[in-house]
Amino acid sequence: MKTLIVEDDFTSRLLLHTLLSRYGDCQVAVDGQEAVMAFTRAMEEKAPFDLICMDIMMPGMDGHEALQTIRALEKEREVPEEREVKIIMTTALDDPKNVVQAYYKGGATSYLVKPIDRGRLLQELSLLGLLDRDRDED
Repeated sequence: MKTLIVEDDFTSRLLLHTLLSRYGDCQVAVDGQEAVMAFTRAMEEKAPFDLICMDIMMPGMDGHEALQTIRALEKEREVPEEREVKIIMTTALDDPKNVVQAYYKGGATSYLVKPIDRGRLLQELSLLGLLDRDRDED
């Protein structure tokens, strides 16, 4: 599984990297602009990401804007819906406005509230078909 972790907070970035690196290649970006650049480069190299875990609240280009940009790039390149990158939005905010904006306006695949729980994250990855829960769970 090839993953892009988009997080401006060092501790959260380290936690996600620690949790996800055992399941494959993990790259990091510290804001939405870097995320879009990494996503574009991966598509151009014909090695797209399987998963993006992206914080919503970041300086500069936030997670919502990066999410919409990534989905627009996929549409522009005519990526079939079943091949779109799975995007889990992460945030400390558990409010309906952010959920609605991420899912219905942005096209997020999933939404997790921080602090990220290992079991909940693995459950979400399994539901998204990104890992075999029985094989990968310790």
